[in-house]
Amino acid sequence: ALAQSIRENGLLQPVTVRKAAEGYELVAGERRLRACRLAKLERISAIIQDFDDSETAALGLLENLQRAQLDAFDTARGIREVIRLWNCTQAEAARRLGLSQPALANKLRLLTLTTAQQQLCTAAGLTERHARAVLRLPESRRTAALEKIARDKLSVREADRLVDAMLAAPKD
Repeated sequence: ALAQSIRENGLLQPVTVRKAAEGYELVAGERRLRACRLAKLERISAIIQDFDDSETAALGLLENLQRAQLDAFDTARGIREVIRLWNCTQAEAARRLGLSQPALANKLRLLTLTTAQQQLCTAAGLTERHARAVLRLPESRRTAALEKIARDKLSVREADRLVDAMLAAPKD
C-alpha cells in the first residue's frame, strides 16, 4: 500500500541517512525505502545528517516505537533502551519523545512484571491498563490476578475492582 501511494504521490517524507565509509547508511525510513524499491524508484529524497552510532541507534528505536503494532512491553523496552542510549533522565526522555513524564514512567513500570506475566498479558490480549492495574498487587499475587482477568475477559474497570478486592482481602 505504501509503495502504491509513493507511485501515485511521490515520497512525501524523505529518508534520513548518514555518511558511511562507502556511500551512505540508512538511519530512519526503512519502510519508506523498501516501498520505494517496490515502486521501482531509482532516486529518492534523503536528508543527510551527521549522527554518531548511539544517535543512529536511538533514532532507529524511535522509529520503531512509533509503529502501531508494538505491544506495551515492546514500547516500554524501547523507551528504556532510548534512555540508556541518550544517557538521560526520564523527564528528558519524556520531553524528547513527546510524552508526559508520568506517562513515560507508567510505561516503564510495566517492565516490573515478570517475563511470564508480560507474556500472559500479550497472549491474552490484555491492555496496558490491565497490566498497570495488577502492579498495585504484591509480585506474588500478580500472576493469579492476570490469569483471572484473562480467563474471565474482565474490562479494565472490572480488573481494577478485582485488584481492590484482592488488596482488601486478608492475606493467607
